[in-house]
Amino acid sequence: MKIVVIGGTGLIGSKLVAELSAQGHEAVAASPNTGVNTLTGEGLAEVLKGASVVVDVSNSPSFEDGPVMDFFRTSTTNLLKAEAEAGVTHHVALSVVGTQRLQASGYFRAKQVQEELIKEAGIPYSIVHATQFFEFVDAIADMSTEGDTVRLAPVRFQPIHSADVAAAVGRTAVGTPVNGVVEIAGPDRFQLDELLRKVLAARNDPRTVVTDPQAPYSGAELEDTTLVPGPDAHITETRFADWVAQQR
Repeated sequence: MKIVVIGGTGLIGSKLVAELSAQGHEAVAASPNTGVNTLTGEGLAEVLKGASVVVDVSNSPSFEDGPVMDFFRTSTTNLLKAEAEAGVTHHVALSVVGTQRLQASGYFRAKQVQEELIKEAGIPYSIVHATQFFEFVDAIADMSTEGDTVRLAPVRFQPIHSADVAAAVGRTAVGTPVNGVVEIAGPDRFQLDELLRKVLAARNDPRTVVTDPQAPYSGAELEDTTLVPGPDAHITETRFADWVAQQR
């Protein structure tokens, strides 16, 4: 089966291409680096010839409100149009648990638009909602930093390993379209501020984590369950502590 992975040279995409190739599929990495640009449409018709499945794990190079909305609206529109013309029968997209609950954030408004375009396109689809990656914990601390203080809300947090995300997206890609959302999350549930406090302390990071219930997350205020999945989520195996030990 030919499966085109949009964003196939990135963190998740490269793992996904390797995994699908190992299973015997013709997995094609599509990104500006390989001559495929979903914003301009460059290379889309050529790369989609003969493809049965398209998996979109691409992300915006800018998280500012205007550019991120333009990226997801334009790239998704171009991609779905090209898929319809090429006869693609399954569109898979990676999105984020809590997207619909984070609409005060420009980034998540853009992700919601992406999902709505997919649902309206008429192509059988599956949307995978993942919790935050282990690899993005540092970025969460950085975006919440003011001077030497990291302000974080005391909410539940259930991060996931990127390799487990790639595996779950791969299973979805070779399966039957669900025409809905599949949620995936890691096995450990933490309190966001407490976890970051421990992570920074273990790295001798001088920043102080301050618990602030009103602290924004990507521009949106959080409730206790905003970042965690529902009861039907697929729970992956890699534990956060094991991943941290591997990094050392």
